[in-house]
Amino acid sequence: MPTKFSDIAKPAKDLLNDDYTSKFVLKAKKPAGPVTVTIETEQDKSGALTSKVGTKFSYAKFNVDKGQLKADGGRVLETSLAVSPDLKLSFKTSKGADLGFEYQKGSLAATGTLDVVGLSKISSSACYGLPSGLIVGADATYTLADNKGLTAFNYGFAYGSGPVTASITGTSKTTFNIGLLYKVNADLSLASETSHSQDKLCNVSAIGAAYKVPTLGTLKAKMGSDGILNACLVTEVVPKVTVVASGSVNPSDLSTFKPGFQINM
Repeated sequence: MPTKFSDIAKPAKDLLNDDYTSKFVLKAKKPAGPVTVTIETEQDKSGALTSKVGTKFSYAKFNVDKGQLKADGGRVLETSLAVSPDLKLSFKTSKGADLGFEYQKGSLAATGTLDVVGLSKISSSACYGLPSGLIVGADATYTLADNKGLTAFNYGFAYGSGPVTASITGTSKTTFNIGLLYKVNADLSLASETSHSQDKLCNVSAIGAAYKVPTLGTLKAKMGSDGILNACLVTEVVPKVTVVASGSVNPSDLSTFKPGFQINM
């Protein structure tokens, strides 16, 4: 399957961002015939509980990818329609509403969205995988409101060979980011993300590692440019029930420790 531009830096980002949390969450997912129902309950700092109820289902070529009711009265609806094996149309609404498309064929992946409420902007992206293994892509946003024209442009490259995957993404503001993922072996992976600009030649955004501990789960840790150390343990306690225990702290001030805990079932 071709890579979308939004996923061009995904390998390193997933290791450095996924699973870390400072929230207390219980997420339960249950199939009910053709419908899947999800209830997500979160405890805030005061101890109060808030929940979100969601669902997803498909009928023929029409999919409700996400339907959600929030505790604050907010609503989310994301739907898609497979027009052909290569083309999918989508409609997403929350605070606004976007009409979009996704086209995937061979080594090409292209997307586009239009704000259908205010007709304020159009966004599009394209990504292509070359036979050599190099992936190239770009996205752009054209703002219709106030005749602003092209307001954002990003580009990127990615390449993987053996245990190493690298990506470079840049913006119209002459800033670019480099993501690296190195799989040392089947159990240990290392990742880093750096940013580079005219103002600062190199800024290490984050470095991290993930290690599969036998019979226990996956232990992850990372250090950000802000000096905060994050760590988490992801373990499957029983089949289809995953527990994530997470925490973050500034090593120079242990009073800043923030715990997090999530159960997925």
